[in-house]
Amino acid sequence: MYESSKKILVIEDDSVTRNLYLKGLEAKGFDMIGAKNGRAGIQQAQKDVPDLVICDITMPDMDGYNVLTTLRQDPLTAIIPFIFLTGSSTKADVRKAMELGADDYLTKPSTLDELLRAIATRLEKQANFQYWCSIKSEKAPKSSAFTDDTPAIAASVAVASNKEANIPPKSIFPSIPQLKEVFDFIEAHYHEGITLCDVAVAVGYSSAYLTNRVKETSGETVNCWIVKRRMAQACFLLQNNNETVEKIAKALGYQDVSHFSRQFRQHHGLPPQAWRREHQLVSQKQVKLW
Repeated sequence: MYESSKKILVIEDDSVTRNLYLKGLEAKGFDMIGAKNGRAGIQQAQKDVPDLVICDITMPDMDGYNVLTTLRQDPLTAIIPFIFLTGSSTKADVRKAMELGADDYLTKPSTLDELLRAIATRLEKQANFQYWCSIKSEKAPKSSAFTDDTPAIAASVAVASNKEANIPPKSIFPSIPQLKEVFDFIEAHYHEGITLCDVAVAVGYSSAYLTNRVKETSGETVNCWIVKRRMAQACFLLQNNNETVEKIAKALGYQDVSHFSRQFRQHHGLPPQAWRREHQLVSQKQVKLW
């Protein structure tokens, strides 16, 4: 049985299907709410603020895409997990749903077990994210981008011989007040393997809306800013310590060192090791001049 406190809203215009979902999930311990169309669903979501929304796409008056867009634009409902459950299964439909910020997409007919697994996955992810945010908010901001499992890298930076070179890179983000929350989140978490979706959830917008907003305002996408921040720190780490490229990649949130190396070369024109040799040599020459 699931926590009875978990409230789920089902938006479905077909009464037989809607009642089937409501009764089936209620039997599993959920607190269920039903809405017969998109507009009613939006009103219900704003009134009750459910823990998760299940929504059909093809409905009269207002389709599921518009429901999702409306909920994602309202701060009260922006981060509620949203699952489409629909008879439409074309790649274009799935793509559009994900671009608008849907968390999952199931096609009819789906068994109750399939739906329960999707719900459990979304609720667990939401709970983990909320816990993560609460832990981060309790901690003072750190000036370093090192994780607890990379003490060797942090130590080597701390004893770098060139004090000028040991100053972390200045902020790469432009001063844009309306994007401050976005850039602050990236700055605090870029080394944790965050993605566009993580940033979108943190600031309360759909991934598609946030992408367009950041691109129009700053000229770059969210993903581009994440990579740029990682690449700036990569240069700092490569120049100021002798840890392996693999360890540095891990410290910056990369699971695959090859991916890190490809991105580094794209941004800096050289592989990490070659860049390190060139710039550590320059740094040493500068130290001798002093």
